Amino acid sequence: MTKYRHDSVVPFRDSELGKKEQVADMFDRIAFRYDFLNRFLSGGIDLYWRKRAIRELQALHPSSVLDVASGTGDMAILMVKYLKPESIIGIDISEGMLEIGRKKIAKLKLKEQVQLQRGDSEAINFPDNTFEAITVAFGVRNFEHLENGLEEMLRVLKPGGKLVVLEFSKPRKTGFEKLYNVYCRLIAANIGKLVSNNREAYQYLNESVRAFPEGDEFIGILTKTGFTNTYQKTLTTGICSIYCGSKKFT
Repeated sequence: MTKYRHDSVVPFRDSELGKKEQVADMFDRIAFRYDFLNRFLSGGIDLYWRKRAIRELQALHPSSVLDVASGTGDMAILMVKYLKPESIIGIDISEGMLEIGRKKIAKLKLKEQVQLQRGDSEAINFPDNTFEAITVAFGVRNFEHLENGLEEMLRVLKPGGKLVVLEFSKPRKTGFEKLYNVYCRLIAANIGKLVSNNREAYQYLNESVRAFPEGDEFIGILTKTGFTNTYQKTLTTGICSIYCGSKKFT
């Protein structure tokens, strides 16, 4: 199993915990401010990115969807509106994030369509060939073992099913890239500390994005782990990317 540079990027460098446990702890700590900071730091554009990712599944009309690293349920809630599947199950390693997501889902009266549960992307607790589609929004760079997570998602996809990954990437325009790096390294981290009392979480965001194997490299990893018909779409000058792959019919 190949080890990638981002696999070892962790939120708390002085912690003896592994990446998975550190990420769960980090999101538990910032869960109460996560939605606000997402909207504030992105200027609301993250909702546009999520909708663009969901659009990649519209032609498939999936009836069953697994949302990995579901967090507070934003992707699941949007998929109810735009895809109308019979069932969406969201899994995440942070119980703090899930609890906030469950409250949002209850308030919107979506409990019949959406279920959020504790779950590990590297050991998904469902049988082979369960879901027609899988989404991951801003979660794959948090995997401790990237290939393990991708192989697990492929396993629980039905033949002909589709994976859609939404993830941060580095902007391609030289001048804009410098501005973006300053924003992530200084502004986002300091606002994160001010609002959520956790600078490490937003410093980790910058470091994990910089280390993540994006673009053609990630497409190659998808292919290596067994996905077919892979492709990438970049959004907003490359700040964000959509990666897609399918499970072949056997």
